Amino acid sequence: MSAPLGGDRLALDVTAEARTRLEATTAAATIALRGSTTDPATYDVRLTAGEDASLHWLPQPLISAYGSTPHHTYRVELAGSARLLLREEQLLGRSAEPPGRPTTRLTVRRDGRPILDQYTDLGAGAGAGAGAGAGAPAWDGPAVLGGHRTTGQLLLIALGLRAPPEPVLLGDPLRGHCVLAPLADSAALLATAVAPTPAQLRRLLDAALAQVPHAGTSPWMLDPALRNRLL
Repeated sequence: MSAPLGGDRLALDVTAEARTRLEATTAAATIALRGSTTDPATYDVRLTAGEDASLHWLPQPLISAYGSTPHHTYRVELAGSARLLLREEQLLGRSAEPPGRPTTRLTVRRDGRPILDQYTDLGAGAGAGAGAGAGAPAWDGPAVLGGHRTTGQLLLIALGLRAPPEPVLLGDPLRGHCVLAPLADSAALLATAVAPTPAQLRRLLDAALAQVPHAGTSPWMLDPALRNRLL
């Protein structure tokens, strides 16, 4: 999908009712492009899952082309017994192209309580005349992307999630790194990765998912077809 363009306002509501299972994905990557206006593009995704529902949100990557300023928000509302598997991936610029200036806000509430509120601001700005101003501070430094051009995360939420006792570091400096860490809510795990290419990023997120036990009480209950695509 070649959208959103600068100035576009897109919104999507996805709801998994109580005791249902829903998997949502996209046919191809989304490309954010510079539009005819200097206004940022907004893409607001609202995800809701009822009691004992299972929601898998697994879109293809968002590509922020040069000159684009996409502002992407996720607002997630989960019932106490709901299960969530959310994947979010970004590619900063197309091949041999400087990046755009994407920002992302992810807020998650479970049983009415906030468990995650995360904001990212990446990219070098859109250059002269594009209206985006300067780039994000230190976005390409060792504390953020470390010279890589793809980043993403995988969020798992479910009752009884068997989390590692401490954060797990995967990967290496050349092929990228991924950290799998438990959140303050014992039912939540977050994997965050950076890598030089989308394929290497996906491998890191898949490796993080493989760290979570699948057998027996696997609370996010991936069906075999989905697991084969992810792992």
